[in-house]
Amino acid sequence: MTGRRDVDEELRARLHEAAGAHRPDRARILTRVERGMAGGGRPVHHRTTRPPLPGWARVAGATAAVAGVLAVGGYAVASALKDDAPERRSVAAASSTPSTAPGSKAPDAPVPSRPPASAAADGPLWSNGAVDPHSNEFWAQNNVTLRTAEALTALTVELRVAQTGGVTSTGAWRSLPEDDFDFAVGERDGFLVYRWTLKEGRTVPAGEWVFAGQYDHARGGRDAQADRYTATAAAGSGGLSVRGDFAARDGGS
Repeated sequence: MTGRRDVDEELRARLHEAAGAHRPDRARILTRVERGMAGGGRPVHHRTTRPPLPGWARVAGATAAVAGVLAVGGYAVASALKDDAPERRSVAAASSTPSTAPGSKAPDAPVPSRPPASAAADGPLWSNGAVDPHSNEFWAQNNVTLRTAEALTALTVELRVAQTGGVTSTGAWRSLPEDDFDFAVGERDGFLVYRWTLKEGRTVPAGEWVFAGQYDHARGGRDAQADRYTATAAAGSGGLSVRGDFAARDGGS
């Protein structure tokens, strides 16, 4: 393989030298062109009755011949060097597109998250209440987070949202299976009350779980200090109960 590569390199070097040393006899070419235009040169005897080519045709032919001679040397060199040319590959740049479709409304920017409002514990059961950080000036969500170190055989969670003006339910959810709970929501004593009750025969496994109530409210920053939650449960260690509120406190845990 090395010997063949050396021969190829020597051939390319000689072709380069031949192409560089080639000097066409321009004076001779021009003389032939002028002679053709003047109709000079040796008489041509045609065996057919076709008329001789006009002067402009002979000039065009001579010009083409000259161009062909000049092109041969360059073509040979280019062919010899073709294998050395690096392969060019096109790279398509991935374009980025906006995540929001044109004409659609961008989602509301989340408000700064508040520190945990309240936390309580009773044996293996721990709880915390907080206003969801994605709440805005028209809508809010209160989250009740429960953490249990034991499986619960009974559980009732009640969330009470104070009627501060325009408070109406827009839905609720929990991170546990929906079919495991009975759910009710309604107004009572100046509160919008959400209530989840574990069905008989179902259990809540050890872990962390969230119960959330969603609601519209009058425009502006809503004060959640009057909101409350309670959770009562039963486990192998006995009855459990926790409660708290949603008031933001600096440095709360």
